Amino acid sequence: MKTVEQLLASSCRDVTGPALALTDIAAQLLLLDQWALRSGAIARTYRFKDFHATIDFINALAVMIHREDHHPDLHVGYNQCQVRYSTHSVSGISDNDFISAAKADVIYASAPFCGTGGA
Repeated sequence: MKTVEQLLASSCRDVTGPALALTDIAAQLLLLDQWALRSGAIARTYRFKDFHATIDFINALAVMIHREDHHPDLHVGYNQCQVRYSTHSVSGISDNDFISAAKADVIYASAPFCGTGGA
């Protein structure tokens, strides 16, 4: 298990082989506020004051996604965005998902568009 600081200092990489075990996933999720295992992915819903703030977050998130080359599924609504990470090459959850989740949380927490706070 990596600390949040270790996740933030890491970069996504090409991964193959087995996905993380459920016990490892559960332990890592304890360190990431509001992320949960849902239908084979880790997911979190971020909430915003309005649609413009939601899109501002998605645009900021896109910069990180492009840099890490690890792409989530996004479900976008008027004042919310659900981010879901899984790793296709391992058919499950990998360290890349947790690295990206931790970085998404920093983007949300450090930007003016976070609006209503965590969700």
